[in-house]
Amino acid sequence: MTLASTAPPLRLLHLEDSELDHELTLAHLQRGGLAVQALRVDSEAEYLLALEQPWDVIVSDYNLPGFSGLVALDLLKAYGRDVPFVLVSGEIGEDTAVEAMRNGASDYLLKNNLARLVPALLHAIEASETRRARERADLELGVSKQRLHELAQHLQTSVEMERAAIAREIHDDVGGSLTALKFDLAWIVRHTDAPEVVARVSSALETVTLAIEASQRIMHNLRPAILEQGLLAALQWMAARFERRTGVICVLRVPQPVPPQLQQLPAGVPLVAYRTAQEALTNITKHAQASKVQIDLVLAGGVLSLEVSDNGRGLSQEDLAKVRSFGIRGLHERARTVGGWVDLSSGPGGTTLILSVPLQEAEASASALQRSAPGTDDADPSSWGAL
Repeated sequence: MTLASTAPPLRLLHLEDSELDHELTLAHLQRGGLAVQALRVDSEAEYLLALEQPWDVIVSDYNLPGFSGLVALDLLKAYGRDVPFVLVSGEIGEDTAVEAMRNGASDYLLKNNLARLVPALLHAIEASETRRARERADLELGVSKQRLHELAQHLQTSVEMERAAIAREIHDDVGGSLTALKFDLAWIVRHTDAPEVVARVSSALETVTLAIEASQRIMHNLRPAILEQGLLAALQWMAARFERRTGVICVLRVPQPVPPQLQQLPAGVPLVAYRTAQEALTNITKHAQASKVQIDLVLAGGVLSLEVSDNGRGLSQEDLAKVRSFGIRGLHERARTVGGWVDLSSGPGGTTLILSVPLQEAEASASALQRSAPGTDDADPSSWGAL
């Protein structure tokens, strides 16, 4: 690292009780091509007062009257200032130098080897700037990750709200119209004797019935109305439906007696748990080749745990590391919306997925969501609404 002639002077705080050694230090810096703006202090009080000013580097003698370079280094750390600190002494031992470096000193020099002073200062300043740049980058990366998580959570909530809106429209408009049409067709059948008309209307009734069933199935997929009966009822319905559809044994285990808290979960938690189980069962159907699935719902220590395990072929590391494995990533982000997390383990004996949700954090997340959307029916994304 070199300092251009147009650069501002190097701001140097020098802890030195000898004016002669101070002048000798400045001479070496000048000989090395550095323009320096220096302040010499030789007491703890002066040093603490000087720390209130901005400095590029601090050079400290080891022995000072009633004071020492190691104490000065500790005070610098306690003050919270990130300034390169170079220790210079005529009698510093190796053990002391190692201790100083371990405590955060940038470098140490002997006074009879001040020819190294300029390279040592430049290296210390460069290392400090690199460290600060890395810390800024880490901070910016952390902020960026947090914003990305917030965006993902917002998208998850928005998707559920959009699903609710679509389900309401299907229920109110499409479902209502199909039901009215079915009544009209039934009325026609009752008021006609023409075989051709009866046959045509009967065929139309079958078509309308299938359309109504399809709309109900779509509404269930968009918005599980069974959640209005509670998470336990929804999981029982899901397990039974999965076993009936796939032929795979699906066992749901819950604490007995059922804790009252399971019927009064914070807003958002039932839907997150339902979607997690739904995604797990979907993956089991597609990939696991399992013959048995077990769902455990546990409430202990204020933490709700949903565990879905199977005895299938398991997932390889390549499966878990797939770039486009958005299902698992979506579960992680969905769990974050209620302050929870997802753990996934897999091996030759099967796969286990665990959703954990601290209910206090979930309650806080629900309150924050309510504040972000005050006065709206959709503030609770797990509520079906007035369908």
